[in-house]
Amino acid sequence: MGCASSKSKSPKASNGDITAKVTGGSSADDGYVEDFICNENDVGENEMKAFELDGGKVLLVKQKGKLSAIGNKCSHYGALLSTGALGEGRVRCPWHGACFNLETGDIEDFPGQDSLPCFKVTVEQGRVKIRAKRSELQSGKRTKAMVKMSKEDERTFVVIGGGPSGAICAEALRQEGFTGRVIMINKEPCLPYDRILVSKTMDFDLEKKLLRDEKFYAENEIETMIGTAVTSLDSAGRELTLSNGYKIKFDKVYIATGSKARKAPIEGADLPNVCVLRSNAHSKHVNGQLSPDKHVVVLGVSFIGLEAAAYCVNKVAKVTVIGRGAVPLVESFGEQVGSKVMAWFKEKGIHFIMNSGIKRCIGDDDRKLTSVELNDGSILKADLCIMGIGSTLYTTFLEGSGVNVNKDGSINTNHFLETNIPGIYAGGDIANAPVFCNDNQLATIGHYPLAQYHGKVAALNMVGKATEVRSVPYFWTMLFGKGFRYAGYGRPHETIIEGDLDQLKFVAFYLNANGKVIGMASCGRDPVVSQFAEYLSQGKTLHKDQLSPDPFFWTK
Repeated sequence: MGCASSKSKSPKASNGDITAKVTGGSSADDGYVEDFICNENDVGENEMKAFELDGGKVLLVKQKGKLSAIGNKCSHYGALLSTGALGEGRVRCPWHGACFNLETGDIEDFPGQDSLPCFKVTVEQGRVKIRAKRSELQSGKRTKAMVKMSKEDERTFVVIGGGPSGAICAEALRQEGFTGRVIMINKEPCLPYDRILVSKTMDFDLEKKLLRDEKFYAENEIETMIGTAVTSLDSAGRELTLSNGYKIKFDKVYIATGSKARKAPIEGADLPNVCVLRSNAHSKHVNGQLSPDKHVVVLGVSFIGLEAAAYCVNKVAKVTVIGRGAVPLVESFGEQVGSKVMAWFKEKGIHFIMNSGIKRCIGDDDRKLTSVELNDGSILKADLCIMGIGSTLYTTFLEGSGVNVNKDGSINTNHFLETNIPGIYAGGDIANAPVFCNDNQLATIGHYPLAQYHGKVAALNMVGKATEVRSVPYFWTMLFGKGFRYAGYGRPHETIIEGDLDQLKFVAFYLNANGKVIGMASCGRDPVVSQFAEYLSQGKTLHKDQLSPDPFFWTK
């Protein structure tokens, strides 16, 4: 059922008839509701508004004179799309940047698993009528239809990796018409889950945060192999060898094995309470160690480190963050924003020791962590040490495979996410792939939504629907209840702050040496970063000389 509006030629009704329909509604059958929601001129050109329908909400959008209606909440975390960014033929979530097609409701950029419901629009005597499936109106989500396996289709497509990228690829293969065998192999002993919670909400219930449950994979005939790793890949023989001794012949394969959080190569790093945060098992262990008498030391001032510190601070005696540079988050947000975040964290009771590092972790005779020694020789009490200093890529199993692997473990891909071997694709953390908003230069980027987007693009190409990757990196973090967002890519030469940094209501423009705006960050100023991401996705650019007198002219 399409979203496009149509003009009805039904007999003219009286105002009383229309009012009766508005208040009472009508239903063609028990599965659908049909009702008037507004006047046609209540929504202007390039405008979107939410209207109530039978206890639910519908997002009504007018573009190029045509009305479309889709669900009003992002399928990821439920942000109101009426407050998001309207692009060309799609709307982008104000919180995390997911995009939905106005004509179909299909998800086009991520994060999230599901598309949105799409409702039939008709216009009668200047009144807008919506016909909606009740179940979709209530849920606000729609899983795209998937094909079934065919006995005649003898092909096997394998997805290596059960993270966000592999999960999307596996189901997208079925959504895009692949009727052969689909196998998803995951080295973790569980189905794919919402990994962004690992450092943000360590006490999350794994079963409740699975991206899809066992029933979903069974119904859609997607084989899942959990707790299993691929140990080697033979590109010439089209065969995988698994850690359980099995061998699998494949026709095409998508490699999305992700990254492994690393520890500093120092004495004592192998002690039980020297931890990293990459998996549910990691977060479960760390959360189980927290108590009011514990001293926690966090090494690293990346998002992982700061999210972990924020989570722990009110649950333990003391949290100390150790940073290599002078200011946290410099590479992502710049010195000005990083300095403000550090000052704010100090107000929340978190201690910082910057321009430093840990020389060794010290344990007692029972290998219980007691303290850490810093680079200057000082000793810091520590019952728990969390290291958030980066990661290595899970690609060592490709040695001798024929797939070219870079020194850092990444894999170069073309615009279709294909490696140097036809039929072998790579995405997510391990892919050194084109970045659309950075003149399609190759980059290795570990962002959750980008990984999901790669999974979708890879699936399209695997089934023969040639689709070039058009990535605009988008990431976010939530610190003490405040959302920080960033879109774009590249190391800035100059930063311009608009708004009140002290009150954490600001927009930061990041410029390269030529004055081009290559990135934008915000806090308390939604949906500007989503608007910028949509601006970049349309191939548009901003320059420094355009930011005066109105730095936000491009949003209007």
